[in-house]
Amino acid sequence: MPKILIVEDSPDNMRLFRALLTMRGYEVVGLTGGDGLLETLERDRPELVLMDIQLPGKDGFTLLAEIRASDHRGLTVLALTAHAMSGDRERALAAGFDGYITKPIDIRAFPAQVERALAGERPAR
Repeated sequence: MPKILIVEDSPDNMRLFRALLTMRGYEVVGLTGGDGLLETLERDRPELVLMDIQLPGKDGFTLLAEIRASDHRGLTVLALTAHAMSGDRERALAAGFDGYITKPIDIRAFPAQVERALAGERPAR
C-alpha cells in the first residue's frame, strides 16, 4: 500500500488522520512541523503528502515551495487546512498544492479524497 506523510501540528488531528488511513491499509509517517521535511521525504519516499498550512515555524506554503524546489518536486501534496474562507482554496491551488481538504475533515469522505489524490485526480483549477 502507498505511504503517506502527514505534516500536522495538532496531536488530536494527527491521531485521527493516522487512524483513518491505517485502517485502510496505508503506511503513515507523521511530522509535527517542517523540521526534517526534506530528509523525511528522502528517507521514507511517500507517495502523498498531507500538509497543514498553519504550522509552527515555517508554514505550509513555505514548505511546499521547498518541496517544489527539491528533487521531490513532482510529489503530490494536498493542503489539509482549517483555512476555509472564500479564496483560500484558490490561493492554495495557485501556490502549487495538488488538492485542498478542509478541517475539520469529513471522516466518511476523507479516505476517498486521499484515494483519488493517489490515483492522480486533480481538482479543476
